[in-house]
Amino acid sequence: MFSPFIINDKNLFLDRFPINQVNRSLQAWDAADEYLINYVTDNNLINNDANLLIFNDNFGAIALNFTHNKTHTVSDSYISQLGLAHNAEQNNLDLENIRQISSLDDLPKAATIILYKIPKSKNLMVEQLSQIRKTLTDDVVFVAADKAKSIQKATLKLFEKHLGTTKTSLAVKKARLVFCQLDVQLSEPSSEKFSQTKIWPLENTKFSIKNYANVFAREKLDIGARLFIKHLPENTNKTKVIDLGCGNGVVGLSLLKDNPQTHLTFTDESYMAVASARENVQDNFPKNENNCQFIVNDCLTDIEPQSIDLILCNPPFHQQNATTDHIAWQMFKDSYRALKKGGELRIVGNRQLGYHIKLQRIFGNENLIASNDKFVILSAIKK
Repeated sequence: MFSPFIINDKNLFLDRFPINQVNRSLQAWDAADEYLINYVTDNNLINNDANLLIFNDNFGAIALNFTHNKTHTVSDSYISQLGLAHNAEQNNLDLENIRQISSLDDLPKAATIILYKIPKSKNLMVEQLSQIRKTLTDDVVFVAADKAKSIQKATLKLFEKHLGTTKTSLAVKKARLVFCQLDVQLSEPSSEKFSQTKIWPLENTKFSIKNYANVFAREKLDIGARLFIKHLPENTNKTKVIDLGCGNGVVGLSLLKDNPQTHLTFTDESYMAVASARENVQDNFPKNENNCQFIVNDCLTDIEPQSIDLILCNPPFHQQNATTDHIAWQMFKDSYRALKKGGELRIVGNRQLGYHIKLQRIFGNENLIASNDKFVILSAIKK
């Protein structure tokens, strides 16, 4: 447990989530959270009648300071939502006034103040700013926050373009605020709900791949996946397979192409990723959709033990802006629990990440399937 997050006359004990992370030096809040909360409090911007709309609050550091206000929090991360709920519980805070919604949900029109934590993905930021401008009125108060080094001129131009007149604060503890005056006249009529969706052809196939704003490899096949799909297991028909951390689902789609009777589950912690995977199956394999499941999940938390024949995975090595291997550890441990005896976990990863060591420790074995100068494909069998 960290020392408390002391701000706004509250002592909050906040954990990053999942709570069993190996790297416990990472905090669940940062200076930008602190600056944002102090600013709106010191300037009396949030009274008892304020209706809050909070974006990208990673583990509840912002929202849990305003539990007496009617609040909606918006996130594309299921893990962040779990983190907020966990931190509320351990601080004995009531979430009666807080409703968590995903990046795919409609925004509430009644918000009077928006507290906006700038996300790592600029595509997600533009999507969210566009939704704000389409939904809210000119009188809403908008305050954003991030590390000062991350707020570049190009970032401010995006705020100006999609919201309206934009100003910035002085830096405090290497964090900075952004203030925008919404201008609804900037809105352009559009029949598409999500303006940042990309559709592109998958090389050497007839597939058309859809990516929502916050999904990795938005405009083309990434080089790790390209190697991976060349070395997928054969003859998986009628077996239970999981595309873990599925992103847009391109790995699972590639498996379905040659094994249409596979019972395939696509799972990711990103709402936009799972939605992309679902639509890509619907568009490219409409007859096989009944054999597929699509689950927003914390790795394989909700998967029954010893129920899966094969798991395919391209593990991430970051969470928000933090570089960390705890997600890979959890994916491998969850995979071991979920696999049947004799079941296989097959992964692709950067050579320098040393995933073979983790697999050896968890499974007691690992096998090199293929490699190139940058990536390795590894297999581990549950004995």
